Amino acid sequence: MKSRCSFSRRDAALVLLLLSVASAIKTQGQSTVTCTKLPSPCFLKVVKCPAECPLTRPSDPHAKGCFLDCNSPICEPVCRNRKPSCNGIGSGCYDPRFIGGDGVVFYFHGRKDEHFSLVSDPRLQINARFIGLRPAGRSRDFTWIQGLGILFGSHTFTVEATRAEHWDGAVDHLHFSYDGEALELAEGHLSRWASPAESKELTVERTGSKNSVMITVEGLAEMSVSVVPITREDDRVHGYGIPANDCYAHLEVQFRFLDLSRHVQGVLGRTYRADFHNTAKPGVAMPLLGGEEEYRTSSLISPDCTHCLFNPIADE
Repeated sequence: MKSRCSFSRRDAALVLLLLSVASAIKTQGQSTVTCTKLPSPCFLKVVKCPAECPLTRPSDPHAKGCFLDCNSPICEPVCRNRKPSCNGIGSGCYDPRFIGGDGVVFYFHGRKDEHFSLVSDPRLQINARFIGLRPAGRSRDFTWIQGLGILFGSHTFTVEATRAEHWDGAVDHLHFSYDGEALELAEGHLSRWASPAESKELTVERTGSKNSVMITVEGLAEMSVSVVPITREDDRVHGYGIPANDCYAHLEVQFRFLDLSRHVQGVLGRTYRADFHNTAKPGVAMPLLGGEEEYRTSSLISPDCTHCLFNPIADE
């Protein structure tokens, strides 16, 4: 029997709806933030943002936003970039280079035109599609993250970098879909889209006028995503062999996970496990972690890798 003091997910969702109004209130030009995660020492505590980052959604796309870490024992708000930091924990950038939950840098090359699970947990799965090329004489592909597929509950969401012959920062290179249907997100900093009213589980907000967004799966994860090209200087330095008719637009990403299980899997997700042993060799130029066979999926929105844990009914 449920005690009177316990909260169901439906209760938490109602609390979240009520507090979303309170969290938007600004006192003397400063936003307030709160936590609706259970269990958390910060549950329902309303905290004012610091002067260094007074707003949760600053109008300046280069300014840091105010966030509250629900796992913080002291419930202090922190200032964080709203765009990906390629040197921060949970990031995936470049060829691609990850920084795991343990703070260790590693590379995972995968293979071009294939899909791999970055995170797989009973309530959340995040897959990545890799693009790349293999110059003559090389034994492996150069690869980059071209798209993300997010699975939560019975829903799917994708964000992809669109192909571009030549990079133009004045053009938006992001494409989105929700449950298999393309969706339009108006250009402009802070432009926002939310999933239908019956769920209200996912939001997408631009963190720049074009090519950068923050994706939030309520109670599970936040993802900062930006589209960038391979520049001619990058090509020269690394010897990628990028053709003249493709700048290999790809994603730089950074994840913040709010409620992972202790059994979480995935190329990146496994590094958040307390029992994870990182086999990447320290001190080498490109410390590699394998897992191509264990984490390969059949598509961007398929949870069918060997070690995948995602279960659509787990969040019901």
